This record gives sequence, structure tokens and C-alpha cells, in this order.
Amino acid sequence: MLASPRFRVIVLLVSMPFGAAAVAAPAQHSSNSQKGIAYRWVDEQGVVHYGDNIPPQYASQDRAILNSQGVEVGHLDKQKTPEEEVVAARARDALMKQKQHDAFLVSTYTSVKDIEGLRDARLDQLKIQRAAAEQYVESLRGRLATLQSRALSYLPYSDRKDAWRMPDDVAENLVRTVNELRVQSSALASKGAEEATLRQQFQADIERYRELHAIHSQSPTPSAPRAAATQGAPPVSQAAAQ
Repeated sequence: MLASPRFRVIVLLVSMPFGAAAVAAPAQHSSNSQKGIAYRWVDEQGVVHYGDNIPPQYASQDRAILNSQGVEVGHLDKQKTPEEEVVAARARDALMKQKQHDAFLVSTYTSVKDIEGLRDARLDQLKIQRAAAEQYVESLRGRLATLQSRALSYLPYSDRKDAWRMPDDVAENLVRTVNELRVQSSALASKGAEEATLRQQFQADIERYRELHAIHSQSPTPSAPRAAATQGAPPVSQAAAQ
């Protein structure tokens, strides 16, 4: 985020070319005077100051570089804190990922129907997986019911005084079945959230594709990614890859 205009520092190039002045270091008052570099800054009270050197407390603020006619020809951002650097790096990464995803969309799909077709195929896969998971959970429940019924014949569940202690294999099988049923039931419950997430991802792709298509339609010349869309590999959504 840029600093407030009242803290903006202006570098005024009086007589030097831009390139030479941009790398000149304002180390000494006399050196800056000889090189024709003057500075203008604004203090906390909004008072404008001029001088051959910028006070240290203002040297790290945003700086606009002006030529001898007072026209801005460059800009130097203020020095960022470590926290601001982290935020800026994350913003750059997010922008890069968005650009990569945009390029993927326009080079992979030829229409919204392509995206919808792949979405429906993925949803059908999830439906099949969900049905298989439901069937497996039901089989686990049946196995558990059988084991529980069998366990009633043994101590400590049986009321018979002559009942035997539960065999180790029965106890282990019972514990293993309970744990597996818990895991598979949780996985089955997550299928609904997975389906909702998949729909959201594909819907976001559809909306972004329409935006990019509208931008492309307004462009005077077709973009390279659009031309490559008719020759590329079969459509594979990034949402599907995830």
C-alpha cells in the first residue's frame, strides 16, 4: 500500500538526465548541489521543505522522480517492513497463480460447455464413489452387528456364570471393525463437502472464462492462447487435477 500523499518525497532532477540522476547517491550536500539534484518532502504537519539532502526520517518514503520541467518520469516505492514484504510477496504469488490459471483456461477450453462437460463427468465419478462407499459402510455395519451379537455370548457381556472369556480374535476383529466403520463413515460424510467444493471450483472457472472471453472478444487481434486452444491437449480442468 502506498504511503499517504502528505508523506510523499519528491526527487527533483534539475539539470541531469534521468538515468544518471536515478543512481546518484545523495551522500553529501555539496555533491548533490554539483549534480543538480534537489529534494522536496512534506513533514508530519504538511509543511513542504526543499533541500539538497532528504532527512533520514523521510528518505524511506515513496519518491516520485521528476525531470527539469517538473514532469514525473519515475517512481520509487518506500522501504517496506518485513511484515509488508511478506504481504507483498503473497500478493505477487497470488497474482502469478491467477495469471497462470487464466492462461490455462483460455488455452484448454473452447467454450463454457467444455467446462460444464468436465464438471458433470467429475460429479458422476463422485456419485459412483459415494455409492461404493455407502455399500462398504453398510457391509461394515452388518459385520459389526454380527460381531456384537457373538460377543454377547462371552464375558463380560454374558450373564451366564459359565460363560467363557471372549477370544482374542473376536475382540480384535470387533475393535478393528468399529475403527474401520468410524473412518469410512467420516469419509462418506466428506463426499458431500467434496461435491460442493467441486461445484464451486468449476463455477468459478466458468465465470472467469466468461470474463476472459469477453475481454478477448473486445481485443482487436486474437490472442496466442486462444489460437492454441484448438490444437492443445484434451481438456483437463485444474479443478479436476486438485
